Amino acid sequence: MVKFSKQFEAELVPEWKEAFVDYWQLKKDLKRIHLLNSDTPKTDKHHHDGSSQGNFLSSLRKFSVLGHRHRENGVIHVHRKLASSASMNDVYETELHEQLADSEAAKEFFACLDCQLNKVNKFYRTKEEEFLGRGEALKKQMDVLVELKATLKQQQSDGASSQDFKEDVSISSHNSCEEDSVKDRAEQEQQQQQQQQQQEANTDGSEASEMPFSEFPKAEDIGNSKRIKREDSKLQSLSTRSFNCQGKNLKINIPLTTPTRSFSAITYLVREDLINQSSKKCNSDGGKLNINKTKLRRAEKMIRGAFVELYKGLGYLETYRNLNMLAFVKILKKFDKVTGKQVLPIYLRVVESSYFNSSNKVMNLCDEVEELFIKHFAEEDRTKAMKYLKPRQRKDSHGKTFFIGIFTGCFIALLAGYIIMAHMTGMYRQQHDPVYMETVYPVLSMFSLLFLHFFLYGCNIFAWKKVRINYSFIFELAPTKELKYRDVFLICASSMAVVLGVVFAHLSLQQKGYSSAQVQAIPGLLLLAFLLALLCPFNILYHSSRYRFLSVMRNIILSPLYKVVMLDFFMADQLCSQVPLLRNLEYVACYYISGSFRTQNYHYCMSSKNYRDLAYAVSFLPYYWRAMQCARRWFDEGQMSHLVNLGKYVSAMFAAGAKVAYEKEKSTGWLCLFVIISSSATVYQLYWDFVKDWGLLQMNSKNPWLRNELMLRRKTLYYVSMGLNLILRLAWLQTVLHYNFQHVDSQVTGLFLAALEVTRRGLWNFYRLENEHLNNAGKFRAVKIVPLPFHEVDEED
Repeated sequence: MVKFSKQFEAELVPEWKEAFVDYWQLKKDLKRIHLLNSDTPKTDKHHHDGSSQGNFLSSLRKFSVLGHRHRENGVIHVHRKLASSASMNDVYETELHEQLADSEAAKEFFACLDCQLNKVNKFYRTKEEEFLGRGEALKKQMDVLVELKATLKQQQSDGASSQDFKEDVSISSHNSCEEDSVKDRAEQEQQQQQQQQQQEANTDGSEASEMPFSEFPKAEDIGNSKRIKREDSKLQSLSTRSFNCQGKNLKINIPLTTPTRSFSAITYLVREDLINQSSKKCNSDGGKLNINKTKLRRAEKMIRGAFVELYKGLGYLETYRNLNMLAFVKILKKFDKVTGKQVLPIYLRVVESSYFNSSNKVMNLCDEVEELFIKHFAEEDRTKAMKYLKPRQRKDSHGKTFFIGIFTGCFIALLAGYIIMAHMTGMYRQQHDPVYMETVYPVLSMFSLLFLHFFLYGCNIFAWKKVRINYSFIFELAPTKELKYRDVFLICASSMAVVLGVVFAHLSLQQKGYSSAQVQAIPGLLLLAFLLALLCPFNILYHSSRYRFLSVMRNIILSPLYKVVMLDFFMADQLCSQVPLLRNLEYVACYYISGSFRTQNYHYCMSSKNYRDLAYAVSFLPYYWRAMQCARRWFDEGQMSHLVNLGKYVSAMFAAGAKVAYEKEKSTGWLCLFVIISSSATVYQLYWDFVKDWGLLQMNSKNPWLRNELMLRRKTLYYVSMGLNLILRLAWLQTVLHYNFQHVDSQVTGLFLAALEVTRRGLWNFYRLENEHLNNAGKFRAVKIVPLPFHEVDEED
């Protein structure tokens, strides 16, 4: 049977771990009491019911009955200090009687127990108020959406012209003919709000990050809400004008997160301004203001997402209640067992009557959310609604593990055969004919680096899951569609088995004397097959993951037009470690597109001026994308740290360009410039890795040279990882030293160094996400804050 402490740790909400009962500290206090009691004879032992391992509800029912029968003047008495106001929390303090009053260990135990109960009540009330506020806001948003949709439907049925609906189906709200003056006043108010928000941005951000645990914010993250308002003032200045609904002046704010939305918003406003400049608009239409039907659909999608996140948060809060209640029961049972006193019935009655267990507002709100979602988003179908509100996790099957083993065995066998044949034919020796190394080896090198990176990502998923890092929430992955580590390992094993099988067959044909264009086209066809599999539109081969990958790549390539989220810049960082792969891809594309594979003329691409110039762009393109993402984040969030991070990638761009120039010119001047720029960039990158991305090298930390909170129990792993990161960051020195393995082709050495950089990135990934998780946990942020579309406009304008 699993120990409760392990079950408790496995089921708690990771981001709220510090707010749960500190069950482990209470166990340590109990251990001290047990050690003290073991030195004295026990004269007062009580036998407990053998069915103590029953289910949670029956245990609570049983102990509640016992609590009512117990004498009030027992071994303890819990005092309840009533709060001075409804927003405050009651404070509990335990007074010890009989023999327990003389035990310092027992006093410390109950002092800690009271502190945990007060902490749980305070956190629960804070989160409850936050979710209730979200619920009320969502209900109002839903009422507005329902009324607007009803108005639109009525307007369509009343016989509006079909041409108007084809161009832009909209709902109309009556305004006065002084619409232009209203617009000017709204713009003035918006500018004033922007100035106020910019002045408050720095102080609000620091308060949100440095707020102590005893002072929980009433919102999930006040700093985030301020940041969202600042983003609205910057990106949503193109929002629609106000309209009247339910007696209030409202407007729709749709986040301009994509180029399409930005361009459509600009076009829409230009068209509206041109129309409103005409006096005929006021005379003929009575000052009607149009709201796009497309925006209504987007607003509905935003509200639906907000309902899903609210329901998820309410579920987390219910889990918080149940686990803490069970923790109190378990620890009190252990106390009774150690001391022989019947404390559980007395203290449990207090816990049952405390706020976090007696309040039913969360359950009522949860029921209301279900009803609203079923009514408005699921067409009265509860089963369909639960697929959104409670998506089921995909379970890993034993068949998946079986196929991982099968393909891994095939991969190892094919790899051994390929290495033996390559050694016998001397393919990788420096004196051998370079045709194979210049034409086929780049394809094998590309796939090796790609799937090594993917394999390390699977290892990262396994490690994140092991230490309870909520990577799905950080990356905003759908729980029903995200890749598990077994999926990643299966893709890697099967793909590399196919790649090695094709390359092994190609090498065999070549050694038998087949050198026709059809044989030389095999590596190119292999690459084409993988590209077609990636772009396959059918719902096979992890369709949702492939679609998400392509959308992320689109966002990266079109930076900074898209709003940057965690997954986008995380993937862009991966591309920064795959520059050798991109260089190989450039050469392979040139080799096969130009038709050089028919004559095996690999010198054609290398001698082409356009190819050599393109090598510069390919070398620093990933760093450029990442720098543009930093610029977009600075524009959205206004934090100077993003500009400093942009400088890191600019330095990496210069280092990459200097390396390509040195490899081309081989002059002393370029060598000196390359060493200077690369050394500066390396120092810059190491500082950012350790201090910013990993959150380490904290001078005043309780863990020397580390941070205060660590996910790994062994601190040595952090020091070893920093040392490895330092060494692997210096891999560029090989370009200066020109070191190669004995009698081995230089391209093999290049592949080895590129694999070291990919390994360094895999190591970086774990600590980067660990730091991100701790930041979320420090702010108790477990669900997304979804911006709401409808905002009220002050009538003072």
